[in-house]
Amino acid sequence: MGERFKILAVDDEPVNIQLISSALKDKYDILTALDGHSAISQLTLNNPDLILLDVMMPDIDGFEVCKIIKANPDYVDIPIIFLTAMDSYEGKRRGLDIGGIDYLTKPIDLDLLKLRVRNHLESKYRNDLVKEQRDLLMRQKEELEATLARVRQLEGIIPICSCCKKIRDDHNSWQQMEKYISEHSEALFSHGLCPDCFAEQMKSLEDLK
Repeated sequence: MGERFKILAVDDEPVNIQLISSALKDKYDILTALDGHSAISQLTLNNPDLILLDVMMPDIDGFEVCKIIKANPDYVDIPIIFLTAMDSYEGKRRGLDIGGIDYLTKPIDLDLLKLRVRNHLESKYRNDLVKEQRDLLMRQKEELEATLARVRQLEGIIPICSCCKKIRDDHNSWQQMEKYISEHSEALFSHGLCPDCFAEQMKSLEDLK
């Protein structure tokens, strides 16, 4: 975890933003937004690692902002902690149901906030590592399958003319061996003369004298 995590704090009360920033700025880079639309703009510009989201806001509330975020596959894995004065079972249930990972009520216990933020960021960091490893393994698997497919193209019995050495392809057409191998593999050709052909060429030159 070399780089500092980025936290987006969203609240329509500037004093709450100031409290959150003061509590977390020593360990994290703090981004701020005073309404839902600004929060979404910050999201697309800065891609934060975690969002602290107020519920009751004038334009679109935190629940709607959360739905918009979770509907976007680019941001669906960003953990969202709701911060709200709505200390009710229904509010908590709804927040968690739409994708929030945690729910803290106001006035905010800053020590508890620090612990929740730390734990969720550590969890996200581990999940991101697992996802990166999974994606890497998938890419390696695809590359291996592609390599095996290229190898299989030149397996089996290949019909070849015993006289001119042309090869019959899958469409029953005859091709020069060089062209056939080029189309069915990534091999490159370097042209030269073998000793027997070199001797034959030299003999032909002598005969012309």
